[in-house]
Amino acid sequence: MAEPIDTLGIIAGSRSLPLLFARQARAMGVKNLVAVAFEGETDPELASLVEDIAWLKVGQLAKMIEAFTVRGITQCVMLGQITPKNLFDLRPDIRAMTMLLRLKEKNAHTIFGAIAHELKKDGVDLIEPTPWLKLYMPEAGFLIGPAVTKEQESDVEYAMRIAREISRLEIGQSVVVRSGTVLAVEAFEGTDECLKRGGELAGKDGGAAAAKVAKTDHDFRFDIPCIGPQTLETCAAAKISVLAIEAGKTLVLEQQQVEDLAKMHRISLVAVS
Repeated sequence: MAEPIDTLGIIAGSRSLPLLFARQARAMGVKNLVAVAFEGETDPELASLVEDIAWLKVGQLAKMIEAFTVRGITQCVMLGQITPKNLFDLRPDIRAMTMLLRLKEKNAHTIFGAIAHELKKDGVDLIEPTPWLKLYMPEAGFLIGPAVTKEQESDVEYAMRIAREISRLEIGQSVVVRSGTVLAVEAFEGTDECLKRGGELAGKDGGAAAAKVAKTDHDFRFDIPCIGPQTLETCAAAKISVLAIEAGKTLVLEQQQVEDLAKMHRISLVAVS
């Protein structure tokens, strides 16, 4: 970060990432945190970690921007997931409807990019949260669980290559491979469902390798690739033996629990450059 930031807004989706960020930002000197939270999505615990919180429904774009501007927020971050069905089944207000009508393609990337543009018009910059989260983004050489075999290395290399290609095409960011064959490619259903499907197609003995990447020109302002305990539980249930993440570009949440699960289920978690 170029200079310390004292006041910051958080657009908070679901799961634990907004909570982790709030704690980490506080530890790194952010004195005033203001959150915009979504009913049915955001963990209510976030309210205890910020100075102020505004609860909205998904799609209330004008209220979201106003929540920041009336509180003097000029920089914000976007963290956590918004359930895809809620993102696309939202009941937009007039400002959101006008924004959506201007979009030729309506996917998570274009919608969030348009939201960043709307925020900017009212003087609020959407910035990357990664400077506060580097501690949780493993670098190359990171390994938890059993050492990776030569065959697994080959599958990981292939899975990473295919994952980068599908992410370039805006399809998804995760792939499951076994013995040089692509078993599953992530699309709208998300990483966990892709892992489940790949595990089923690997057969009763399992042993597939999965890879999760960031896009080539990934916009970390509103999407940081993440894995956590749920990802490891899904891999275990699908009998996936290796999970490869992109070094320096993927968050590992609740790291101690992830490490315990990887060792318990003998899953190799590796960071690949």
